[in-house]
Amino acid sequence: MIYPQIVSQIKDLDINLISDERKTILEPLIDFVKEKTEQDQIINLNFICTHNSRRSHLSQVWAQTMASYFSIKNVFCYSGGTEATALFPSAAEALENSGFKIKKLSTESNPVYAIKYSETDHPIIGFSKTFDAEFNPASNFAAIMTCSSADKGCPFIAGAEQRIPVTFEDPKAFDNTPQQAEKYKERSLQIATELKYVFSSLNK
Repeated sequence: MIYPQIVSQIKDLDINLISDERKTILEPLIDFVKEKTEQDQIINLNFICTHNSRRSHLSQVWAQTMASYFSIKNVFCYSGGTEATALFPSAAEALENSGFKIKKLSTESNPVYAIKYSETDHPIIGFSKTFDAEFNPASNFAAIMTCSSADKGCPFIAGAEQRIPVTFEDPKAFDNTPQQAEKYKERSLQIATELKYVFSSLNK
């Protein structure tokens, strides 16, 4: 059972605000998930950014949550970077503000977090890693490129069935400014809205 605050947040997201241009960008991801669903196959989604610190984590968490919300089975979401850094605290805070329960499981420079969206589902394990880390699938996955620099800098993703660019503006540009919290929330909700569109499309 998804936490009520998250359910309320999802209901408030307006997919009608998504531009036609963005819908076209999202179409290959919808097609990938739809085809796997129709064939009753496992759906592995690996969201990839340069540092695996912001956009890729937000995408991983919201995608897993939307799959649960829309009862799309066999969806397993991952994230990775072209290099490992750490999950940026403001990204975690943006998720907490939407109702996710986040617990830090370790205290090193790249902490491990348990991110819960539901009373009953497994928590999402959040930490920064490269896209080809052992924690992530080695084959049979879609590589969803959430930042243009990773998309350009990573011409080949080993093991990926399909490579799907769905890039977002980096909220990092607003770090250490008065708009920091607002911009992380804005990016988190944009990602959530677009992933709501993706997963709601599968029930039509």
